[in-house]
Amino acid sequence: MTTRTARKSAGRIAFVGAGPGDPGLLTRRAHDTLADADQVVYDRGVPESLLAAIRAEAKDDTQFSPAEGAPGDVAKVLLSAAKSGLSAVHLVAGDPFGHDSVVREVQAVARTAVHFEVVPGLGQAEGVATYAGVPLPGVRTVADIDDVTAVDFDALAAAAQKGSFAVAVDAGDLAAVRDGLLASGVEPGTAVGVTGDGTGETQYTTTSTVDSFVAAALGFTGRVVLTVGAEVAERDKLSWWENRPLYGWKVLVPRTKEQAGAMSARLRAYGAIPCEVPTIAVEPPRTPAQMERAVKGLVDGRYAWVVFTSVNAVRAVWEKFAEHGLDARHFGGVKIACIGEATADAVRAFGIQPELIPAGDQSSEGLLAEFSPHDEILDPVGRVLLPRADIATETLAAGLIERGWEVDDVTAYRTVRAAPPPADIRDAIKSGGFDAVLFTSSSTVRNLVGIAGKPHARTVVAVIGPKTAETATEFGLRVDVQPQHASVPDLVEALASYAVELREKLAAMPAKQRRGSKVQGPTALRFR
Repeated sequence: MTTRTARKSAGRIAFVGAGPGDPGLLTRRAHDTLADADQVVYDRGVPESLLAAIRAEAKDDTQFSPAEGAPGDVAKVLLSAAKSGLSAVHLVAGDPFGHDSVVREVQAVARTAVHFEVVPGLGQAEGVATYAGVPLPGVRTVADIDDVTAVDFDALAAAAQKGSFAVAVDAGDLAAVRDGLLASGVEPGTAVGVTGDGTGETQYTTTSTVDSFVAAALGFTGRVVLTVGAEVAERDKLSWWENRPLYGWKVLVPRTKEQAGAMSARLRAYGAIPCEVPTIAVEPPRTPAQMERAVKGLVDGRYAWVVFTSVNAVRAVWEKFAEHGLDARHFGGVKIACIGEATADAVRAFGIQPELIPAGDQSSEGLLAEFSPHDEILDPVGRVLLPRADIATETLAAGLIERGWEVDDVTAYRTVRAAPPPADIRDAIKSGGFDAVLFTSSSTVRNLVGIAGKPHARTVVAVIGPKTAETATEFGLRVDVQPQHASVPDLVEALASYAVELREKLAAMPAKQRRGSKVQGPTALRFR
């Protein structure tokens, strides 16, 4: 009998372009390749925010390490991993073939029998120029420069005469680039934009001229992008990334960990830098008997209505349903009311359309205003299930009873105060280190003050509805923003609108008055 030795599975190598830095600009092919990687070697130009996003979606045993040494050294690391049967990736800022060193790595790997691929990425210079609002029409010159001594400045000078060009360089090489451009005949007064942290949360662009951009970019570090030529003037109209309503605002998001993500995503879309501080932890009731009876009552037709006042209440009921092997079909014949759109969306996610959502004020009062009184003929079942938090107010239950309904007010979950945030966050809250704070319930107000102290008077306070506003006022906070409808999207939209109005007011002020204004935050600082 002949035995055969199992061959080791063949590994592979991928050179993946990370794009200019914004995690959202990673291509689908790049994302899939990184998610399947066993080993990722990354360049120093890849932003930490992008690495964090990649690590979060990588396999648990994926190894990450910085690329070190000459191109041949990096190629040896990749080949060693591939020959061990692993999937190895070299993650490169911008596009792989935009770097001479990476091209040499690919050439070294190509001389072996190891399978490899190159996944393109948007170049740093080209991508950041677009985020900075500088168009590069026609025949474009863009380059990601690793070695400034090898730059063909005559070619760049020719590009400047035809229109504009963009290059990505290390901030420490700016003086050498200036000297090279001037020596090649570029007019000293030619417009230049210098962008730091391109496509990042703190991207900042300064505009000047060839003979002065080094001084204008003083303090910039890491990789920067220069846009040079007539199109730099288009920034006044086309700059969009840095002109988003909440750009640069540090916004405190005091919510449960599970709920903060959706709000933070909306804030980032408006340019804000959210900081999530859990103030509430959601836990099951101390005794499950009430919820057990409520679920049995739902199945047995005991209730005419279920009234949901929060997303957490919806989750609590469905978790109980799952424990007993039940699903949406067991809600047949029971009508559902929701206090607001966010809660209604949570119900819809389980395949059920709520019958009642307040069209106006999305609060207990708003729901009661539209809730029909009990009619013994039309409503043979006169009982309402109200699954809520242990600290909920009695307003809704009392109002339903006044309308003739019997109410089973059931504790579906408990809210407990979270642990205090780190000392630096507490200091920032008290000293005005946050430009705004968003409160989505009275308990978030109480618990934030309890674990971290009151936000500074200069911090913009935004609240989701009237009850939350009352609590904020009770704690001595000035309420600046409150949306017409109590929902997270409307709250973020209202804060963005407030920032726009603030910017317009500041822009209309005389310079001297503007400098003396009490208005704080990034919006004010842009005018100083």
